[in-house]
Amino acid sequence: MELATIGRGDFTLGFRLAGVRKTYEVTEDTIEPTVRKVLMDQDVGILVMNNDDASLLPDALQSVLDESVVPTVVLVGGGETTQLREKIKQAVGVDLWK
Repeated sequence: MELATIGRGDFTLGFRLAGVRKTYEVTEDTIEPTVRKVLMDQDVGILVMNNDDASLLPDALQSVLDESVVPTVVLVGGGETTQLREKIKQAVGVDLWK
């Protein structure tokens, strides 16, 4: 399984420099089809996106991202800071921070 990132150029650049091969630079117009494409990619185990970019997606697709197990979607930056904690709690079945 591979790590994939979707986002603006400045967001994906760091991942590209770190050796992540599946980096997708998007605009507001191309983000939705790119997310759908990556969700269907069987080689992607973890999808990393900026929280602000994910908020541009339709509500139905945001729900798919929230509930996705494979790939596991990790949103970084922006407003939602407990998202990773909730993903770990969902995967492990225990809140490790309590």
